[in-house]
Amino acid sequence: MNVGDIIAERTVHLTRESLVRYAGASGDFNPIHYRDDIAAEVGLPGVLAHGMLTMGVASSVVVAALPGTARILDYGVRFARPVVVDPQDGADVAITAKVGAVDDTAVRVDLVVKHADTTVLVKAQLRIAADSL
Repeated sequence: MNVGDIIAERTVHLTRESLVRYAGASGDFNPIHYRDDIAAEVGLPGVLAHGMLTMGVASSVVVAALPGTARILDYGVRFARPVVVDPQDGADVAITAKVGAVDDTAVRVDLVVKHADTTVLVKAQLRIAADSL
């Protein structure tokens, strides 16, 4: 892997059903993730995807592109904007994973994560053990 190499790109489609399933799996039943009336009441533009769902979807694109022996050392993001999930059309989250740095111990993969041409995660980076690739 070399700095600048794109190792994965994918667009993931989220639906309201995706949010309900994630709520069940995670235990996060905050109604802003499935009820339009509650989201509007608290001033949100609509029902939002869970932040951890967005983060997980982004990392899954990288994990799918790596060999099964790869060891992720750490993963961090900063949440910049929410992903609003339309009741009919859902939401597309576009992820591009590019090698940002390489040294003797690790490969840093930088993620660009967007919804509707808006960056939703910033400083999204995974570090992968170099000896596991």
